[in-house]
Amino acid sequence: MADTAGKSAKAVFSMRIPSDKKSSLEFLYSGLGMTLAEAVNIFFEKSLAVGGIPFDVRLPEYSRETLEAMREAMDIEAGRVPAKRYRTAEELFADNDAEIAGEREHA
Repeated sequence: MADTAGKSAKAVFSMRIPSDKKSSLEFLYSGLGMTLAEAVNIFFEKSLAVGGIPFDVRLPEYSRETLEAMREAMDIEAGRVPAKRYRTAEELFADNDAEIAGEREHA
């Protein structure tokens, strides 16, 4: 619906997001010189210009090694696998080097 100045009437858009996420987004966009509302409007304008979401929406494609590391991290967090502990960085690097060398021998 157009008003007398030829501009579209305004409508209110509202959404709920976690307050910590809102704060993080406001901080991010303020660094770019805009408000959260301006950033959302840019997203909407770009969506209209391209006829859809203005970026790829798909599941990430992780390598086998990354998937294994993610599973291991979840198992450690859940207590199914004990976490390794090191007293020094040198101890960690030595263990890592030995693990890599062992993987090369089995390959």
